[in-house]
Amino acid sequence: MKNLTASYSPHLHTKESLEKIMWLVFISLIPSGMAGVLIFGMRALWVIFLGIISAIATEALIQLMAKKKVAISDGSAALTGLLLSYNLPVSSPWWLTVTGSFIAVAIGKQIFGGLGQNIFNPALVGRVFLMASWPKYMTNFTSPVNTQAWFKFSGYDAITAATPLTLIKEGKPLLGISYMDLFLGKHGGCIGEVCILAILAGALFLLIKKYISWHIPITYILTVAIFTWIFGPKGAFSGDWLFAILSGGLILGAFFMATDYVTSPLTRKGQLIFGVGCGVLTAVIRLWGGYPEGASYAILIMNATTPIIDRYTKNRIFGK
Repeated sequence: MKNLTASYSPHLHTKESLEKIMWLVFISLIPSGMAGVLIFGMRALWVIFLGIISAIATEALIQLMAKKKVAISDGSAALTGLLLSYNLPVSSPWWLTVTGSFIAVAIGKQIFGGLGQNIFNPALVGRVFLMASWPKYMTNFTSPVNTQAWFKFSGYDAITAATPLTLIKEGKPLLGISYMDLFLGKHGGCIGEVCILAILAGALFLLIKKYISWHIPITYILTVAIFTWIFGPKGAFSGDWLFAILSGGLILGAFFMATDYVTSPLTRKGQLIFGVGCGVLTAVIRLWGGYPEGASYAILIMNATTPIIDRYTKNRIFGK
């Protein structure tokens, strides 16, 4: 009779484990970190290290205090810290990085009950908190380092440089920044978001391994491109859609944060809706909002709609 007993779901199993997926996503993000270190210098590596260690320590401490099993080996805390550090300028002071990782894990994740129960992307919760609390530090971007300065621990020559999106927002010229410069990361910005080539290399790996699907990122990126093109600065259909795609944190957010398993819709139809929503909100904030970048806020807002999207796009039950 035991063979006829139905156990709790899920009833379909796979060789993939949570730990394996988390660490493979972590590994897929390494090219972006390497590019950030090459572009901004060794200090970028220090910021990344602090972000990861702080996130792991915060998760372990909270789990010990709650008398739960310490599960830092699953890679989720390390991944949160990595993504948080990628969303910071290289000039970030140590306490800013530590605070961001603490908020990301404690408020963005553990306060909801831990992995799998959070409703917002933890890394973006940390970033938005830092942006609201210390906007001066979060917008203090620097130029890529020169060859002589690369090995200095300071990592850069302290040359302040606005991001391309900020220059456009303020109506200033791009100072010779080409599409190729945007693609390779030769401009000011956050550590892990500037080199599109490195981000796409990691994203391609995840797509090939089928750890993420194309539905959210491609829909998200295309929506931003189309919306920006239609509502251009010189009238309808005059926007620079390619610049919109290659600038800011759009590519990093689309492939590595909007696709978070916990905070994004389950169905393909729902993922398409989610991607369009992220794209529209990002474009609206960029074009008419007070911030030059809107990817973080757009993804968090759409995270809040995920339960509603899942409810109205759930698949038909077999037999009905």
